[in-house]
Amino acid sequence: MASYRKFAYVYDELMEDMPYPDWIQFARTAWERHGMPRTVVDLGCGTGSITIPLVNAGFEVTGIDLSADMLAVARRKMEATPQGARLFREGSVRWVQQDMTEWTVPEPVDAVISFCDCLNYLLEEDDIVRTFRRTYEALKPGGTFLFDVHHPNTLIRYEEEQPFIWDELSVSYIWTCERDAFRNEIEHHLSIFAREEEQGPGLYRRFEETHTQRAYDPAWMRSELLRCGFREVTIYADFEWVEAVDDAARLFFVAVK
Repeated sequence: MASYRKFAYVYDELMEDMPYPDWIQFARTAWERHGMPRTVVDLGCGTGSITIPLVNAGFEVTGIDLSADMLAVARRKMEATPQGARLFREGSVRWVQQDMTEWTVPEPVDAVISFCDCLNYLLEEDDIVRTFRRTYEALKPGGTFLFDVHHPNTLIRYEEEQPFIWDELSVSYIWTCERDAFRNEIEHHLSIFAREEEQGPGLYRRFEETHTQRAYDPAWMRSELLRCGFREVTIYADFEWVEAVDDAARLFFVAVK
């Protein structure tokens, strides 16, 4: 996988303002409504910024990601978690490198989550459907599938508001976008400058990343979830338990098997 190799090692610094606690709270609220799980799969877990807090809260979590480098960072972060934070916890973690369209686990689980627009990286409708099917098959009856995706209009806003610039002492980037309106698909081009102090004062290493995402009609996604067998599918907006409308940036799906 070309993307997320070098990027994996600066990812957490660039994403430090991401609302990970809000994703976790959304999941907890959904589980309070539909049944608190014991076993959870974090699909597209990245560097474990959601996986690790769930483990430390006592859940048995399987973190699945396609990128070996992201998983390597996640393992390192988990190992660095102070033992005191887990002293009276019973959570556990397993890291697995798999494609989300073909993922498997040895036993059915209580819940699956996939946050931070992971499913937008699936660029064909068939890939979305395959992921839905694999998730349905891996859930216990009554289990929940929680995920968020960009609203289609969000990609339009990305194109209109670019370029984006991050400028910090240790790492900086220039981020531009190109959108394919017909497919509602967008390419994110990032030029990243990471400081390498060990090579000499003031030296930076530049590398390029290209990430492609596609947004899908939420009504179509809901219908495909129901077609897979989920008995209840609701869509919310932007971490809030309110009905999603066209001005939403993120759409949150709650699907119950």
